[in-house]
Amino acid sequence: MNLQIRFATFRSQRGLSLIELMISIVIGMLIVAALLALYLNVTRTNNEMAKANRQIENGRFAIQVLQNDLVHAGFWGRLGYTQPPAPSMPAPTAIPNPCSVAGWSDEHKRNLLAIPAQGYADGATLAACNVSGVLPASDVLIVRHANTCAFNTPGCDGGLDTGPHIQISACRTAVPPEAEYVIESDVAKFTLRGKNCGGTAERRKLISNIYYVATSNGLPTLMRIRLVNGAYSQPEPLIEGIEAFRVEYGIDNVGRNGQPVSATNPGDGSADQYVTSKTLYEAGNSLDLHANIVAARIHVLARNLEPTPGYTDVKSYRLGATQIPAANDRFKRHVFSTTVRLINPSGRRENP
Repeated sequence: MNLQIRFATFRSQRGLSLIELMISIVIGMLIVAALLALYLNVTRTNNEMAKANRQIENGRFAIQVLQNDLVHAGFWGRLGYTQPPAPSMPAPTAIPNPCSVAGWSDEHKRNLLAIPAQGYADGATLAACNVSGVLPASDVLIVRHANTCAFNTPGCDGGLDTGPHIQISACRTAVPPEAEYVIESDVAKFTLRGKNCGGTAERRKLISNIYYVATSNGLPTLMRIRLVNGAYSQPEPLIEGIEAFRVEYGIDNVGRNGQPVSATNPGDGSADQYVTSKTLYEAGNSLDLHANIVAARIHVLARNLEPTPGYTDVKSYRLGATQIPAANDRFKRHVFSTTVRLINPSGRRENP
């Protein structure tokens, strides 16, 4: 009787058998594997979302930077809007050399004012502007205008810049009439008078920015070169992941009467055709094209900064008239485009 009780007690207190233990381990491993797979999937999804968000942010920021500068192209303060007898801008006689930073002739200054946007299909001719390493899928865009705030205005950048500034006369009754504008670096030469011929007219820093795409720190990057203290700065990396950059220029070549634009038949401020940067310099009427730019279509191709495992980009991308072939790599891409009206050149052409 005692033996039966002891045997029953022993049976009730024994542990797991080897088979039961192995089954428990397998079940536990399956649960851990499922949790690990879930974690990896969530992490991978979060990483891809972060890459996509950054790509979208970079693409939109690139468009915004270029758009914000282009809408100011050709802004020269009061010039072209307040000078009698009628709002006008000087007609260009030649395409200005964008790399010239000193010894400007009066003719060169007029050409700078009349052609505030220039486009190049590559940077081969812009080495003197510090342009280098332009990627094959990149144009070079040059934008010029006066600073949006006057010299010595609180919070205005460029107040200490020793480079060229522009001063516009607001004195309409001087006899003999004083010059409409002065573009100089020498402070002593800013003697034009202000409104009602009282005091000194405001002056503004002359802005000249160059944009293109090059490789920086191993990544395709939107670069900018600025005119600072009378010389072009070294290239500044602006936005990483911008792989291609194309600009198409809107040309106002049909006048208000439906006839071609000429010295006696001004345009109406609307773009009648769009041409590429390459066409700007290939055409026999290159000067006329530059002089009549009133809009720009901007195209940028943004790519992820990091590759996506298991993904192959087999798509081609169209940037205006340019077709970018498939890269067949593991980077995801997206095209961002917008059309920008050059408010100042086009606005001066509109019917009153």
